[in-house]
Amino acid sequence: MRQYTSNHRPVLNHYSSYFLDPMIAVVTAAMVVSYMLYAVAEETVRFFGTRHLIWTVPFVLYGVFRYLYLTYQKKQGGDPAEVIFFKDVPMLINISLWVIACIVIIYFF
Repeated sequence: MRQYTSNHRPVLNHYSSYFLDPMIAVVTAAMVVSYMLYAVAEETVRFFGTRHLIWTVPFVLYGVFRYLYLTYQKKQGGDPAEVIFFKDVPMLINISLWVIACIVIIYFF
């Protein structure tokens, strides 16, 4: 079992990467599908008055894949908020584009 450094939560010492890797894959897929279902749900369409939120899915996919890349390849998986909002310029650009796309879709389509 992999031992994590002191800057990680101690509970992570109870999990192996062999267990966590497939769990992350399942949760990642479920999260993306959930967002897609939310984007096309009748309640969402009624609330926002548009069926076009599905066009924001590529930003979500990129964000998820970018986070996994930063976590696995760049070993920056400490504090997710810090990684997402303070350390990675491509992630900040992606989030900004997602917000702009949502605003444009909700208010102009």
